[in-house]
Amino acid sequence: MKVLLIEDNIELAASITSYLEKEGYLCEVSYTSNDAHNKLISFQYDVILLDITLPDGNGLDLLQLIHQEKIESCVVIISAKNSLEDKITGLEGGADDYLTKPFHLPELHARLRAVYRRKKLQGSNIVTFNEIRLNTDTLEALVNNTPLDVTPKEFDLLLYFLVNKNRVLSRQSIAAHLWGDYTDNLSNFDFVYQHVKNLRKKIHAANGGDYINTVYGLGYKFNTTAS
Repeated sequence: MKVLLIEDNIELAASITSYLEKEGYLCEVSYTSNDAHNKLISFQYDVILLDITLPDGNGLDLLQLIHQEKIESCVVIISAKNSLEDKITGLEGGADDYLTKPFHLPELHARLRAVYRRKKLQGSNIVTFNEIRLNTDTLEALVNNTPLDVTPKEFDLLLYFLVNKNRVLSRQSIAAHLWGDYTDNLSNFDFVYQHVKNLRKKIHAANGGDYINTVYGLGYKFNTTAS
C-alpha cells in the first residue's frame, strides 16, 4: 500500500514513516502544502495522512483539491486541533477519518487499515476474484486454494491489479505505486515487466486464469473477461 504523509513536523514524519515502512507500506512525505499539491496532481496514493496546519497553507485546502480533482485516495486527517468543529469540518470536507495528535502509531496504523478496507475493499480484508484470493492482513495469496509463493512486491502488484480491475495501468504508474514517486524520472521500466511476468507465471502454475493482459504501448490491464 502506498501512503502520502503530509506533515511539516520532521521528527514526527520520520517516526510515522519508519513505523509504516516496517509494516510494509511505501511512504512518500510532503513537508509543505505546495509540495503536497504537486504530488497529489502527479501521483496516485492509497491513503493520504493529512496534517491541517502546514507552514505554507491549510491542509483543508488540500482536502478541497482532492475532492475537486476526484482523487480516490482514502484520507485520514492527523491534527493537533481537537475541537468538535475542526473534526466536523474535516469529515464533512471529505476526510474518511480524523485522528487527534498525539496518537499511538499502532492506532494510526489501525485507522489507516480500516479506512482503506472500508473504502477500497468493501469492508473486508479478503479480496477475491474467481479463483484468486488475497488476505491483506496476512499477505497470503491463494489461487485455487493453493498458496502462491509471491514476494511482497508481487503481492502488492496483484492487489493493485485487483483494486483496479479492467483499468489500463501504465508501467510508470505501477512503478510509482510499488517503488515510489522517484521512479517517475526513470527512462526504463523493464523491472515492471519482469515482476508482471513472474506474477503471471506463478498464477498460471497454480492453474489460474491469464487475466493480466499487456496493452501494447501503454501498460497492463487486469481483464475480468479473460480466462
